Amino acid sequence: MIRWWISALHLAELFVSSVVHVLYGFYMFSTVVAGDLSQAWNERFFKPNASIEVKREDPSGTDVDGLPPILLVNCIFGFGKGRVGGLSYFAGAEKKDERVLVPDLGSLTSIYDRARELFYYLKGGRVDYGEEHSKACGHSQFGRIYEQGHYQEWNEDHPIHFVGHSAGAQVVRVLQQMLADKAFEGYENTSEDWVLSLTSLSGAFNGTTRIYLDGMQPEDGRTMKPICLLQLCRLGVIIYDWLDIPWLKAYYSFGFEHFNMSWKKVGLWGLVECLLGNAGPIATGDWILPDLTIQGSIKLNCHLQTFPNTLYFSYATKCTRKILGVTVPSGIIGIHPLLFMRVLQMSQWRHPPDVSPPCKGYRDEDWQDNDGAMNTISSTHPRLPIEHPSCFVVNDYDCLPLQPGIWYYKIVEADHILFILNRERAGVQFDLIYDSIFERCRKHVFRKTPQTLPNQAP
Repeated sequence: MIRWWISALHLAELFVSSVVHVLYGFYMFSTVVAGDLSQAWNERFFKPNASIEVKREDPSGTDVDGLPPILLVNCIFGFGKGRVGGLSYFAGAEKKDERVLVPDLGSLTSIYDRARELFYYLKGGRVDYGEEHSKACGHSQFGRIYEQGHYQEWNEDHPIHFVGHSAGAQVVRVLQQMLADKAFEGYENTSEDWVLSLTSLSGAFNGTTRIYLDGMQPEDGRTMKPICLLQLCRLGVIIYDWLDIPWLKAYYSFGFEHFNMSWKKVGLWGLVECLLGNAGPIATGDWILPDLTIQGSIKLNCHLQTFPNTLYFSYATKCTRKILGVTVPSGIIGIHPLLFMRVLQMSQWRHPPDVSPPCKGYRDEDWQDNDGAMNTISSTHPRLPIEHPSCFVVNDYDCLPLQPGIWYYKIVEADHILFILNRERAGVQFDLIYDSIFERCRKHVFRKTPQTLPNQAP
């Protein structure tokens, strides 16, 4: 009888979670479509009489194009510039600096695939996922074509600042390791020094226990429970990609085009094979969710280094507190409705006692503080399987001058999506975080000589 009650509670929780996520997704999509229709209506019927272009002059005479770009990398289910209508994933933070790039990477593709896409986004050319990897994962070796790279001069003398949200930070780490390993065919001179700095917002460095709550099996971190939220997500993604509706894909894409799941290529039987788990990214494990388990993160981290010439800064987030020794959500109003239930569940998560712990020295209590998607302990700096050099920061200015090769980290009271999508919700904290990031990139991170900024005398 007790088992029946437990099963009923699990199904009720799955139903509530599914409804909340679907409603939020529908709200976001309908808001964007309505905004685009409104803009198109205004442009159609209320055209201005004249188009006047105002050219901004830089009073200091500084060439803005000479500054290293700051590149913002999105997380799971994220999107870049040009997708989801006029919506900004980073809530307009890209407007805070003269030279910011926001790539559109696969929102559910593996961290490996996203790192490959990011390289060709910058250098240009056709995305090459690598012959060996592509054969092992059952997809095409080549992906989309970038006719012109967004920063073709990228090299050791022209490095880039990277800012990654959640899994986006781990994507940059994988990319930097690929640069160090000279893993891109035709580019024999790459090095880790192409990355000037990496700033992480709620970084997914060591995995998250939320993945197990959503349906990943704690036993291996790769397979899913038969009935769970991730199974519903899997079905939706497969059908969405198989239908291959052009105008929908123009709005949003999961990034699985290189798996060729469209009905035009695989037909009805191809859909059946994907739904049965015999084909596609989920079948081969080449998607982002396994990379976000603790086991998957350890597998990635085994090959990733912290490099001596790159500056690393991390903002770890939490929205929990302890009451009488029990970790609970820090409040109701300050936590997004999409995340509140997960904050509570993650704070009470217990690894199954009959399953081997995911890492050496694992303790449930260390992983209780969280932001609704990522455990705070996972977001500070790489810890597993070997802890990298780190320094806890209370005040940004206390750690100046910054030393490369060390993970400076700061803990911020916020949920996982406070600094994306909705600027008004974050309020003044939004400006404080991004202003400090861009100021650090422009004033405190350089290898040769300090940069002369626009509106600043040399």
